[in-house]
Amino acid sequence: MTEVSPAQHGIWINERAGAWSAYHLPLVIRFGAPVDEGALAKAVAALVERHPLLGAVFEERDGLPVLVPAAEPPFLSLEEVEGPFDLATGPLVRFALTGDELRVEAHHAVFDGQSKEVLVADLMALYSGEVLPPLAPLASRETPLEEARAFWASRWRAPEDVVVPGGVLRSRSAGPGRVLEFALDVPAIAGLTRFEVLLAALHAVLFSYGNAAPVTAIDLSTRTPAEEGRIGPFVNELPVFSRPAEGAPFAEFAAALRAELREVYRHRRVPLARAVAGLRPHAALAPVSVSYRRGGADDRVEWLAFNQAVRGALQLQLLDRPTGLIASLRYDPVEVTDPERIVADLRDRLSGELSRPLSTTRAPLAPAPAPVVAGRDRPVEGDSLLAGITAIWEEVLQLSPIEPHDDIFDLGGHSLTITQIIARMRKRLDVEVDLDDFFDNPTIAGVIGVIRQ
Repeated sequence: MTEVSPAQHGIWINERAGAWSAYHLPLVIRFGAPVDEGALAKAVAALVERHPLLGAVFEERDGLPVLVPAAEPPFLSLEEVEGPFDLATGPLVRFALTGDELRVEAHHAVFDGQSKEVLVADLMALYSGEVLPPLAPLASRETPLEEARAFWASRWRAPEDVVVPGGVLRSRSAGPGRVLEFALDVPAIAGLTRFEVLLAALHAVLFSYGNAAPVTAIDLSTRTPAEEGRIGPFVNELPVFSRPAEGAPFAEFAAALRAELREVYRHRRVPLARAVAGLRPHAALAPVSVSYRRGGADDRVEWLAFNQAVRGALQLQLLDRPTGLIASLRYDPVEVTDPERIVADLRDRLSGELSRPLSTTRAPLAPAPAPVVAGRDRPVEGDSLLAGITAIWEEVLQLSPIEPHDDIFDLGGHSLTITQIIARMRKRLDVEVDLDDFFDNPTIAGVIGVIRQ
């Protein structure tokens, strides 16, 4: 049994809420020659043995997920298996060989974008008969939680709706999506990386649509040098906020955004849900998100294979290959009605006229009204559930006394403790409360109000 990481716990929660195939990470390897099925099957088995996380599943114990070995490890199949992954039974990676094409699909709970490179390198080496050296045990590492809490206390704000041509982006959930794939040319700016220039261009485009304070969620690698050759979800999503100024030179704005990025990087190992009290689980931290990585040198591999889904309203996945940068724009077709215009505007911002000042052509969108919170102030003195629920809260939070109107987030609670409380209420009191209802009503009184509705 192995404890899950905070990032894995967040994925586990969102998967239970219904994530479609948004957490599926597919890739396709085209051998270009007849495949030795027996040798490939042995290579797959050796790969899973080398990276035990691929052969693990999630078991819920008292409201908390733990990793245990699957009853049946992943294996090579000669027909493709479609549909959702079952985190409780597995397998959490699929290998399907049809002709000379191998389709691999893994769940994000045990995999990330950089894991694709590791998987392809190790699998091809094992298939060719190489004996790979064992991986060294990983040392535990500290998570600088208090520093992250202090950092986000002055920066975090709930993402507002995002104005785009033809509509407004609101979704932070997962659902069916569509895709546009295209090449991008990113000009060089002294002192900035290609990713920093590109992210600044995206923020400038969002500003031009009338978004006064753009925010994009970005995927950040948390790998240490010791983890470079390992498969796993070594990634964390964090938000990057900006406040462009009308008429500001683009290079000046990009440099300021780079400075903000560097501050965010210092806290890349702490999931936002652990640093910000009361943060509701979402498949995406913001309607617009960006993922960037270098690699993809092997032309036999389709690195950006589409999973038919999107997290949030718009995801820009970027692969910086030796032959050029490839972009995959995954989008919710209900909210993003003109994706071609967004691509054209991004390309225009990155064109030879990159130096032109920032400008906006639309009025900023008014912020959405705050949600109505029900049940929080319900009087519960004398309710038969009060003593039992209070005992569970005090037990999980290890605090006493807890009053009926104390907010769980003010008491140091988060999604991990909430899932424990929900599980114990289900087992001991035979009552069920959804995670979303708990976040809307984060007091004992509020929870009782939900149950009594």
